[in-house]
Formats: sequence, C-alpha cells, structure tokens
Amino acid sequence: MSKISILSLLFFAVLFFGKTNTSAQSFSTNTTNTLIQPPYLKAGDTVAIVAPSGILKNRTDEIEKAKALLASWGLHAIVGKHVFNQADHFAGTDEERCEDFQWAMNDKTIRAIWCARGGYGAIRILDKLDFTQFNKNPKWLIGYSDITALHNLMHVKGFESIHAMMCTSLQDDEATIPETIETFRKVIFGETLSYTLAGSNYNKEGSVTAPIVGGNLSILYSMLGSETSIDTTGKILFIEEIGEYKYHIDRMLQSLKRAGYFDRCAGVLVGDMSKVKRNTTPWGSSVEQLILDVLKDCDFPIAFNMPAGHEKDNRALILGENVEFIVKKQQSTIKFNNP
Repeated sequence: MSKISILSLLFFAVLFFGKTNTSAQSFSTNTTNTLIQPPYLKAGDTVAIVAPSGILKNRTDEIEKAKALLASWGLHAIVGKHVFNQADHFAGTDEERCEDFQWAMNDKTIRAIWCARGGYGAIRILDKLDFTQFNKNPKWLIGYSDITALHNLMHVKGFESIHAMMCTSLQDDEATIPETIETFRKVIFGETLSYTLAGSNYNKEGSVTAPIVGGNLSILYSMLGSETSIDTTGKILFIEEIGEYKYHIDRMLQSLKRAGYFDRCAGVLVGDMSKVKRNTTPWGSSVEQLILDVLKDCDFPIAFNMPAGHEKDNRALILGENVEFIVKKQQSTIKFNNP
C-alpha cells in the first residue's frame, strides 16, 4: 500500500474517532429521569434565606414576614450575612452572594435554601459554586424567576428542586395569596401535590407520566449552549414569563426549538405569561396561539393555565419529580408522585 493511501486511512480514522469523542464529551447535561430527592422538612429544621440575585432595598419587612411564616410552621430561619448588601444592581458583590449560597449549601444543619427574591444575578455565581459538601447532604433549593438558573444547575447536577414563592412574595397580604403559601407549605413538608387546571381550547390533548423541568423562559433561553442547559428528553417542560414582547417570546421558543429542546420532549406546561408588552407592530395572535404555532409539529400534550409564575397565585412545583400529566380541552390534571 502506498504512503499516500496509508496517510489517507489515518486521516479518516482520526477524523471519525475525533468526531465521536467530541460529541460524547459535549453532552454534559443530566439525561436520566431519576434525580436525588432531598429530605423533606419537619418541625425544628432550619431554612437558610439567601439573596443570589437582585438587590433587597427596603425589603426588610418581607424578610421578617418570611421568618415569621416559617416559625409558624415550626421551622427556624437563618438569614445570610450578605442578604441586605448592595452592589449596584445586586444583593452584594458576586463573591458575597456566592459566599452566602455556598454557606447554605455546606452547612449540615440547614435543610433548605430559600431565595429572598429573583431579579437578575444568579447566573454570575453558577460556576463559582462547589457541590462537594452538598452532594453529601442534599437540601431543597426554593425560588422562581431568576432562580431558574440555579434550578438548571441543580438539575444537571442530579437533584430535584422546588419552583415556588420567595420571601418577597410576602409583599402581598397573606390573605390574598392563600394557594401560593399553602402549596409552598405542602411541598416543603412532603405532602402530595395535585392540581386541576382550568380548561382551554388551546390545549393539545394527551397524557404522559414524566418528570417536570423548566422555569422562566428567558433564563432557559439564556442557558442555551452552556453546561447548565437542561436536557428535556422524556420530560415535561414548564415555562413562564413576565414583561416580554410577543415577538421575543417567539424568538426564545424558536431558539429552543432549533436547539432541539422539543425533539424528544414529553409535554409542555404553560404557566403565567404576565405583563406582555405591546409592540408598535401588532403580533396578530394570542400568546397561546404563538406557542402552538412554534410547537405545531410536536406530538405531545400541551396544557395552558398553570397558575405558576409572576402572578399572586404562584403554586409550587417540584422540578425533576415525576408527574401524571393529563390534558383535555375541558381541564388538565397534574399529580406529583413526590411522597
């Protein structure tokens, strides 16, 4: 065999095996449907309150209400030392916010990490966090909105987490958010969660039992291409959003679609799409129809009207937990298999 032929074979062998290895290495997200479930809380347990994102200016009342709420359930609250720090947009510098979150992850006496608020900033500390101690003593992460970045991190690390109210949710009179508070209580103590949603003509009927993942659409979109972009294979994707134009909601969904988010997805659950901005050029359809148009080629159930997101009625979800998802035009049901 000539030298040219041998070199050609070597070239194609390297090219072939090189591509195979690169593909395997780049797929770094969690692909299993079985995640570690941290222990549910019981009376006497300690909850850490931290602020990994936006500034908590003039929000001491909400933190005190949060501590009182936990105390009413027999839980002890301890507030991170940097929670009320101010560094421009954020509740302290990246290092300070990371220090508080790392402390909450490492301390064996803490059984849950409750985020004070969202806003923006959690993404800036993701790569600074060390899971060495957390892996030995998993605990619940609780929050929504910008905290979706941390939910994604928990998911790819192999842990369930809780999408639920934050401390600043208590800016509202507690009497006006009974379901928000009660489902939060039920989920942290391990009581069964189940929801019956109002029907919608936009619903795409079907049923499936699968883990639920997701959160804020903008954050999911911002994770694309990173190690914290979640794998949706065989999972139900939950999305919610606030303060976006319809064209940008479409852009984000189209980007997720092009990235393969919906190729092997088991279903989609749509939460609140709050305070949608009005563009000078009308979009021409409802948000519901916009979503259906993006997913028109997908063969899985799609349900609207999940009361979760940036409205007062913000009901708890266990991200990573299996749910029985039954979607009909008249109503949809979601039952968690959490106990």
